[in-house]
Amino acid sequence: MSLLSFFGCGRTKTPEYPTDTLTARDGTEFTLTFFQHASIGIRVGGHHIYIDPVGNFAGQPKADLILLTHSHNDHFDLATVEKLRTSKTDILSDRTTAEAFGMEGHVMRPGSIATPRDYVKIEAVAAYNTTKEHQQFHPKLREDCGYLLTIGGTRIYVAGDTEPTAEMKALRNIDIAFLPVNQPYTMTVDQAVDAVKALKPTIFYPYHFGQTEFKTDMDRLVREVRALDTTDIRVFPME
Repeated sequence: MSLLSFFGCGRTKTPEYPTDTLTARDGTEFTLTFFQHASIGIRVGGHHIYIDPVGNFAGQPKADLILLTHSHNDHFDLATVEKLRTSKTDILSDRTTAEAFGMEGHVMRPGSIATPRDYVKIEAVAAYNTTKEHQQFHPKLREDCGYLLTIGGTRIYVAGDTEPTAEMKALRNIDIAFLPVNQPYTMTVDQAVDAVKALKPTIFYPYHFGQTEFKTDMDRLVREVRALDTTDIRVFPME
């Protein structure tokens, strides 16, 4: 996979967010946008995909697709979704959010597969806590989702709120991984390194950090991932 990185590229928007532009396996160019915390955008061929949009999206293009992992307020904000959607927007949502908020569209459960557009395939991956004292945050039975998107042959895994799970570690041929690294709700540094060892992504973007009293040791995370010599770790401001 050819990887081209441009920070802050693209049309000027208000507010302006950092981006990373990459080339997929089939030559398709796509751009990742890092909004905040758990909110990510993917632009491909003039189409716009938003994952867990929360916050200030003023000036952003309308959504072709919106993916929702679960209903916590740092991942789901109905007002933001309504600002981004049009009558042609497809929404892919975990079961709990769909039921609680009446989200119309594709109801995704772990193992679900959807192809809402010809330029992307989306697979739902179970997302939950495995540490005994943390399981109340994201219980497995609630069926929260992470998503594995395939664009131009490139596999992009956005984990949602989770610790390393058997379902995650079973994934193969991951090109890009977004893994959450805030404590106590998601992964510790050690768990994130363990997940990177299992997934072996070409690029790892830590996300979902900050907003708690426990500060993630990003310096150690970067140092230990780089020591693996298998994965390019790229840190963007996502507090």
